[in-house]
Amino acid sequence: MNFEYFIAKRIISAKEYKNSVSAPIIKIAIVSITIGFVTMLISMATSVGLQKKIHEKVSAFNGDIVISNFDTNFSSDSQNPISKNQDFYPEFNSIEGIKHIQATASKGGIIRTESDFEGVVVKGVGGEYDWHFFSEVLVEGKLPDYSSTLNEEILVSEYIANRLHLKVGDKATTYFLRRDSTKPPRIRGFVVSGVYNSGFQEFDDKFVIADIRHIQRLNKWKEDEVGSFEVFVENFNKIDEIGIQVYDEIGSFLDTQTIKERYYSIFKWIELFDFNVALIIGIMILVAGINMITALLVLILERTQMIGVLKALGSEDKSIRRIFLYNAIYLICKGLFWGNLIGIGLLLLQKQFKLIKLDPSVYYVTEASVYISFTNIFLLNMGTLVLCLLMLLIPSFLISKIAPVKAIRFE
Repeated sequence: MNFEYFIAKRIISAKEYKNSVSAPIIKIAIVSITIGFVTMLISMATSVGLQKKIHEKVSAFNGDIVISNFDTNFSSDSQNPISKNQDFYPEFNSIEGIKHIQATASKGGIIRTESDFEGVVVKGVGGEYDWHFFSEVLVEGKLPDYSSTLNEEILVSEYIANRLHLKVGDKATTYFLRRDSTKPPRIRGFVVSGVYNSGFQEFDDKFVIADIRHIQRLNKWKEDEVGSFEVFVENFNKIDEIGIQVYDEIGSFLDTQTIKERYYSIFKWIELFDFNVALIIGIMILVAGINMITALLVLILERTQMIGVLKALGSEDKSIRRIFLYNAIYLICKGLFWGNLIGIGLLLLQKQFKLIKLDPSVYYVTEASVYISFTNIFLLNMGTLVLCLLMLLIPSFLISKIAPVKAIRFE
């Protein structure tokens, strides 16, 4: 075994093949692995990052699971209230995997200024509302506080603010139509406390965040009546399973809907990313493997005389084959090292400086989102190494076909 390692070390030494015929082929193989791994790494990180960012945005406006009355049809205008006196509120402890629940209500309205008007959905929230997402996308002003007395402050999107020429501190007169069209609309005077930009055009062009007590008064509800409950889960991959559990837990008078069901087309679209990434990874590993096979074959042919000498000295085929596989592992690891260095470096640059911008009307985000998971990176490294090595096992059997006498005479 020590003899094999000595020979292997001689073969993989840069000085051994620096000026040899196989040098260009080996360099091409290393570069191929490096470029392929960078492509795989960026594809995986940006795909997962985009999926998480889109899920985060959709959840921020709707929750992961919505609980409402059966006859509401999960519309944007809450009509039939639900009592807040539920076993699952304000803490949903009966089901594992739920991290937060909040009460909301919404009502369609029209914001009118001196020169413009815009149809909006006023979403009422309370003191328990999770502001984490909006604190990250806030571009101007401050978040309103609905935890104490009735608050007239609202949070509007940058899209609505630009269309209506609203700024922080401006008054936004909002009209709410009655069911009886013969009666004049109800009017509420709100004050813009902050402006957000989620980059999700479908939500930014309509949602205004306000105190839920305004919606309750407009609908003549009691203080303990709300439009719906928004449930947030800890692991989005388990949302279907938890959605079924929530439905079974809340009783027969309420209904549930997950955001995957409500925005089916969006989540079906982002599920295609997984297939695309798997396809890219498969192609890149195949290309890298073919290049490594070529490099190994050239290396074997170049070392034919050495293989003949080793066989003449009594070395077994599997021992000589291991020597070349050690060499292949070294070359693969070298390519992976540079691939990791370049790939992670590019991902960190994008994460920090957001160099690559995207069209939010197409991708629902303003820049290429990046999710760096060292677990995923480790698995990608190991998968690439193992698959490339498995592809090299077949050409390595060529060594058993080399006859010592002919090999020693080979030039």
